[in-house]
Amino acid sequence: MGLARYKAKRDFSVTAEPKGGKPLPKAVKGASRFVIQKHDASRLHYDFRLQMAGVLKSWAVPKGLPWRKGEKHLAVEVEDHPIEYADFEGVIPEGQYGGGTVMVWDRGDYFVYGEKPLEALREGRMHIVLHGEKARGEWALIRTRMDANKPQWLLLKSGESLPQMPKKRDDESVKTGRTMEQIAQARDAEWQSNRMEDATPLKKRIAAAAAKRTKKAPETRLELSDFPAGKPRFIEPMKPKLLDAPPQHGDWIYELKFDGIRLLAIKNGDKVSLLSRNQNELRARFTEIAEAVAKLPVRDCVIDGEVVALDDKGRSSFQLLQAREMEGGTTPIYYYVFDLLQADGHSLVDAPLTSRKESLARLCADADEPIRVSGEIGGNPQALLAEVKRRGLEGIVGKLRDSSYEAGRRSGAWIKLKCVNQQEFVIGGYTPPGGSRKHFGALLVGYYEGKRLLFAGKVGSGFNAKLLAALHKNFKQEERADCPFADLPSKQGGQWVQGITPAMMRRCTWVNPVFVCQLKFAEWTRDGKLRQPVFLGMREDKKPQSVVRENA
Repeated sequence: MGLARYKAKRDFSVTAEPKGGKPLPKAVKGASRFVIQKHDASRLHYDFRLQMAGVLKSWAVPKGLPWRKGEKHLAVEVEDHPIEYADFEGVIPEGQYGGGTVMVWDRGDYFVYGEKPLEALREGRMHIVLHGEKARGEWALIRTRMDANKPQWLLLKSGESLPQMPKKRDDESVKTGRTMEQIAQARDAEWQSNRMEDATPLKKRIAAAAAKRTKKAPETRLELSDFPAGKPRFIEPMKPKLLDAPPQHGDWIYELKFDGIRLLAIKNGDKVSLLSRNQNELRARFTEIAEAVAKLPVRDCVIDGEVVALDDKGRSSFQLLQAREMEGGTTPIYYYVFDLLQADGHSLVDAPLTSRKESLARLCADADEPIRVSGEIGGNPQALLAEVKRRGLEGIVGKLRDSSYEAGRRSGAWIKLKCVNQQEFVIGGYTPPGGSRKHFGALLVGYYEGKRLLFAGKVGSGFNAKLLAALHKNFKQEERADCPFADLPSKQGGQWVQGITPAMMRRCTWVNPVFVCQLKFAEWTRDGKLRQPVFLGMREDKKPQSVVRENA
């Protein structure tokens, strides 16, 4: 890019900004200077600058550096700046481009793995090490979308996590030790720019990601036209990662975890599709949802949400949803929507979560039942978990406020915290019925580890007579002669696992591992088996090969 665009946008007879062209400091192989300037313009953000090819390559980062390993922040590439810009700390007058207070927040040297920074920049992936006065560690810059003027990147924390920057240190210049307020009051360095403040769509997206973090300015409302082009299509749902405790770092929002069926609603003109995670069409099963989606005031859209049935206490129940479908009941269902991925010819997947949710709330503001918007329920996960557990709910889902939508990935930008142990299992066979029970006694279930189906336990509760008959009818069509589990029969501590002896093996009926069910259970035992499992229902929206043991 060079300084051509930088100079074209400025009249140096008016502004005191540096022109560039002074002798450069001697570069070190694979390393050079970096500076991060805290910039309180129309929205507070951080300007991340790397010395490269005689200029400062620059990115606007609404949230500044991420500190937790795997955490990602939006970074928007802006015009190159002259090397001399690295030392500027002062005030740009209001009404001028970038008007506001600028602090030299951090500075030092950076190194690039492979020692080819320009090549890494062109390829859109830079693994860097910062040796600054505040920032010391590894980060990565990853380009996510090209744009004629301002390509979008992600600034990712790699290497080890670092402690969150204390508020006092965050508001302290490494150049003068002053706070942002002291710099603004002193006004001892000031320059003009001949460019008035603009409001391009990209700038609005930066503002939206940062608006909630500043108390001085109202949030910017985004319109769908602010986002890049996109067509209504199936997008593989993003997945939350199971944790055993809330994260200690990052800016998270929390929602209720629903016990239902994940559903992608795709509207394209007059046509509406309701697709499960494995792209099964469920429109015929949930006609009331399809009708409500068809009425949304948008030409086309892709919405992510979950279909649930609620019990008399307002709790989502997969068992109740399954009973409604298998027994033809009249239990009402609801479609709790929590993400908007595409609308009116525009893709939102690369936008911050807060922007997607804002657009979703506006789109569904007057939506008919059964559409309901799943909103934020609070920011204290420990208190939320205690209340959720008290009410007998499954758990909560946490999402980083500025996270993009990572289709099909379980990156850690979304997490789930459970109060009840539940997960999917693959059915591999069943034991013969006993007593007065008909059809079968207990299901034999497991999960995949690589290509091996491993045995997890027997489940004999959670069935009624009608369900036993319906399941048995389906199982008969997939019977097989041999056991599909790789580890049956087997002994632990001299005892046959779960009482499944070679003699019992001959009495069991085996089925092809094509059926997936959902169970709740008390815990995993030390020998890796389920304690007190209860059958909740069948899962037609999960592929058997994707079922693995969930570990926090």
